[in-house]
Amino acid sequence: MTEPEDQEFSAFFGREFERTVRTAYLVLHDQQAAEDVAQDAFGQLYRCWAKVRGYDNPQAWVRRVAIRMAVRVARREESRRAPTRGQSSQSSPPERDLDLAAALRALPAQQRAAVALHYYEDQSAEEVGVLLGCSASTVRTHLLRARARLAELLADEEADHAE
Repeated sequence: MTEPEDQEFSAFFGREFERTVRTAYLVLHDQQAAEDVAQDAFGQLYRCWAKVRGYDNPQAWVRRVAIRMAVRVARREESRRAPTRGQSSQSSPPERDLDLAAALRALPAQQRAAVALHYYEDQSAEEVGVLLGCSASTVRTHLLRARARLAELLADEEADHAE
């Protein structure tokens, strides 16, 4: 990379890194993991900078990479927490927090990403679809299911606290 390209990348990194970390955090709910994902996404961007810098929206490129990485990490974590064969998932009821963040963590990774981008990042369903690599109608389905699940989780938590 030439020195002007390197300086341009450094300026871009300075402007976009924290925003990318915040978006990854909304999917992962783990600051260190979000920073790692953002760092990896910017590493990929650095390798492709000569090409991506000419795009209309290089921010969307790096955020898309970061979001896809965050969703993969979240899915990996979900599968680790899932009961293995032979283990009973009914062993003890999970503790519940009357906490939106905890309820969001209970959502599947793709739904969590859609909620984070749509409600926290104020992205349209079309923009979220581009970032997640799916159609706007799929995004709307994720949002619908996520809202229903959140309502269910938060209602259960409220009922638990009322007893």
